[in-house]
Amino acid sequence: MAVSPLAPERFPELPEIDGVTFASAAAGVRYAGRTDVMLACLTVGSAVAGVFTRSATRSANVLDCQSKLGSDPTGAAAIIVNSGNSNAFTGKHGDGSVSAICTAVADELKIEPSRVFTASTGVIGERLPHERITSKVSELVANQSPSKIEEAARAIMTTDTFPKGATATVMVDGKPVKIAGIAKGSGMIAPDMATMLVYIFTDANISQPDLQKIISTQNDRTFNCITVDSDTSTSDSLVAAATGASGIDVTGNDAFADAMHGVMLDLAHQVVRDGEGATKFVTVDVTGAADDTDARKVAMSIANSPLVKTAIAGEDANWGRIVMAVGKSGAAADRDLLSIRFGDILVAENGWRSPDYSEEVASAYMKNQELTISVDLGLGSGKSTVWTCDLTHGYIDINADYRS
Repeated sequence: MAVSPLAPERFPELPEIDGVTFASAAAGVRYAGRTDVMLACLTVGSAVAGVFTRSATRSANVLDCQSKLGSDPTGAAAIIVNSGNSNAFTGKHGDGSVSAICTAVADELKIEPSRVFTASTGVIGERLPHERITSKVSELVANQSPSKIEEAARAIMTTDTFPKGATATVMVDGKPVKIAGIAKGSGMIAPDMATMLVYIFTDANISQPDLQKIISTQNDRTFNCITVDSDTSTSDSLVAAATGASGIDVTGNDAFADAMHGVMLDLAHQVVRDGEGATKFVTVDVTGAADDTDARKVAMSIANSPLVKTAIAGEDANWGRIVMAVGKSGAAADRDLLSIRFGDILVAENGWRSPDYSEEVASAYMKNQELTISVDLGLGSGKSTVWTCDLTHGYIDINADYRS
């Protein structure tokens, strides 16, 4: 599969996080000739927090992880993830697979099963051949290293065309605190959260409740503000682990929270840039709404509209589709007050096309790989920004062949 034209030039240099080691293996869950399982081992006392899809058909793995959040952090912990099969809508078999994997990892690492967090991503409705995963646990444990985070990122890919990573270092009382994150996600992307798996590691010292608060807050500003195709997955998981190995307390530290936001936003943008078949990265800015809730309604209506997204793919400056998306959003709007811009180009205002509007100039702008669509509703101070991509025939090709 060709790499997305919106992909970063390379995988970033991620720092080793004290207290975390990684390993990957080829278990043959679905794919032949590639790694498809990753293990992250966390030192004793690591705090683990997470946010997950609220889909009514979420996977057995998600349900199990949700039940374990807040467990006693005194022991070591582990995260094990497979690609190729989502273990979703698999009934009691799914629960049994999660139990078998957790038990195998716990036994090998001599930790409590309640401290093993799993995730599965891939095809829905097919029984997970978990024995292929459990047979690799000894190999994974034997091969773990703090430097193998990129290999872990590659092992969790499905229709992704590139592995996703991001990092930040924040100074606290003159000492560095490191953050490194990886993610997968390409299609079935929509809040909340998106079809993605995200794992963020830091050597900061912070309690589980405080880490959970940061992750939940920043998730609403990052991963819950992206959409590729308006479809929410059964398996969405974001897990953050703080090892405390730096000995630096970041409780209540705004700089640390901002750094976490930066890492999460970077990863969220990479998911959109790898949207299935995507050729355009699109920022949708809405201002002047009656409140933030209305602003988000309008932003997501634009970002999820197939008509808007196909116009963007065709490099067509069809601003009438933006008008349509505003009108159908359910938010308060007044035709004569709203304005629309493509980048810096004023397209429409005062209930009509701008007198200075040039179709030629707007069409030239639409040829850019990165676009901004701005709408001001002229009603209040509500605002929202979301990120999306175009909708091309490549999306059909990828999804039509997905189970082949």
